[in-house]
Amino acid sequence: MIVLGYLALTFVITFLLGSIPWGVIVSKLAYKKDLRDEGSGNIGTTNAMRTLGKAGGAAVFVLDFGKGLLAGWLAVWVIAPMVAALPAELTVSGGLYGAFATPALNAVTLVAALAFAGCTLGHVFSPWLGWHGGKGIAVAAACLVFVYGPVGFLIEIIVFALGIALTRCVSVGSLAAAVVCPLLGLYYYGLGGHWVAWLIITATAAVVIWAHRENIARLRAGTENKIGSKKK
Repeated sequence: MIVLGYLALTFVITFLLGSIPWGVIVSKLAYKKDLRDEGSGNIGTTNAMRTLGKAGGAAVFVLDFGKGLLAGWLAVWVIAPMVAALPAELTVSGGLYGAFATPALNAVTLVAALAFAGCTLGHVFSPWLGWHGGKGIAVAAACLVFVYGPVGFLIEIIVFALGIALTRCVSVGSLAAAVVCPLLGLYYYGLGGHWVAWLIITATAAVVIWAHRENIARLRAGTENKIGSKKK
């Protein structure tokens, strides 16, 4: 039960960290307005750029990206070593195998996956905003630095950039990165037998795609905003 407690603690801490609504905080403190009442109403970087300007948008991005980095760092460099230091019978047969009935589980990989899920879901479902929030791209991408490493993170950034370059729609880049995320998870975790970690990552990516449902509707209707064009 000790290792399960560490896993639960990982999710709770990273969820609360991800739930900090920096877009709302920056807009209210620095611009005397609520980002939720401006533009698309989203609290993320794209809407902040459009309604607060480059400085405000950059501030929101850095803070959102920062909480993703902090979540990943806490999981990989603080909680994971604590779990790894536990006796083997606690991390396998006594903690994970008994709970999930598979000997292939690794507590450290689960800590990383849960941190990714926690900070992303906290951002999308912030309890401070009535369980509403942003779309999770910046915070999720930042956490992937620790979950997938620099190569996996770079692949996500390239996919994101290509999606934007080809369509001039930020949402397309975001959706493309979210779709690629489970595929990378399959390589980093699934092929190694860490299916629970992969399922956590995949479910989180699905939530991010769901958070873009309005963007998807506008893309299908041909009314999605494009970089450099007037807001429709």
